[in-house]
Amino acid sequence: MHLSLILFALAIALLLRFGLSPVVGDWGDRWQQAVGRFLLPPLLLLTTLVAVLSMGTHGQMLGLPVGWIGCLLALSFLVYALVRLLVLVVKGWRSHHRIQTYARVQIQQHTIYRLDSPLLFAAQVGLWQPQLVVSQGLLDALTDDQIEAVLTHEEAHRHYHDTFWFFWLGWLRQMTPWLPATEALWQELLLLRELRADQWAAQRVDPLLLAESLLLVVKTPFASDLNSDPGYCAAFGTATPENRLEERIESLLTDPQQSCESRISILGLAIALIPLFTLLLHH
Repeated sequence: MHLSLILFALAIALLLRFGLSPVVGDWGDRWQQAVGRFLLPPLLLLTTLVAVLSMGTHGQMLGLPVGWIGCLLALSFLVYALVRLLVLVVKGWRSHHRIQTYARVQIQQHTIYRLDSPLLFAAQVGLWQPQLVVSQGLLDALTDDQIEAVLTHEEAHRHYHDTFWFFWLGWLRQMTPWLPATEALWQELLLLRELRADQWAAQRVDPLLLAESLLLVVKTPFASDLNSDPGYCAAFGTATPENRLEERIESLLTDPQQSCESRISILGLAIALIPLFTLLLHH
């Protein structure tokens, strides 16, 4: 019975990803669709595996026996997931430790850690309370107003706790890269994260100034001294593909005051918890 549950959850997860229609609508609709499509399949698998492991190798469910094969599969995958999580935590800890060696300075009412590099780099690095890291190259190349625009964009990432939430989304991505459309949905979420930060900043600084700063920063190579995983590092212009850059610029120039509110479907999260209720059927 356990093996049947796992196969059923896997089939549902694959069906939820196959033949996805393009993500459409305004910013809020796109965010809700992308998060739902990205989260639901791996969460459904995880809750099913947790339920199977909790039931153990003895007893029955719906009149069918349970055994060790399903439990072994569940345990193996959950151990793999924990190992992937541990790797991400260690990388994050190393980045945090490295940041502490940088000079801490005050720039335009922002406390930053200054990275001694000629490259143009600005990012929030960390989890719930990330640190703002800015390269000396960016401070030298941009005007005071452009620097303020970049730092305001980075403040938006801190406001929304983007590094914290994308740390967990990135974990799910690394755990289930074999699910269809995982990378496409991840790139869509990264774009929407930057669009949200752009819009938040555009309500506080000149959108044109922000667009100019973005163009300047993306023309330079990305600083790789730190953990550059976007699940832990929210950088201003990290290796932005041309189509994503165009959409960010167009959004800033045409509709800088659109809503930045994000929504997550409670119904989708509730569906992911359904496998846990199968514990009630086990005896």
